[in-house]
Amino acid sequence: MPHVVVKIAAGRTEREKTDLAEALANLAAEKLAIDPETISVAIEDVQRENWVDDVYKPEILARMDSIYKKPGYNPL
Repeated sequence: MPHVVVKIAAGRTEREKTDLAEALANLAAEKLAIDPETISVAIEDVQRENWVDDVYKPEILARMDSIYKKPGYNPL
């Protein structure tokens, strides 16, 4: 029962977030060969000016060993 958490820069519409959640659930279901109804997706808005301190440093940089798709940027 996967639970996916997506942190994105604030400013997306509810429709964009709903569409993203649905697409991620469907793709995960396909790749894991499970029912998409067993997948939940949370989307957290992060203010752009807080991205480095709230997301990049603690969630990406500090956990690089568990990041399977690494970012192509370095804001530091």
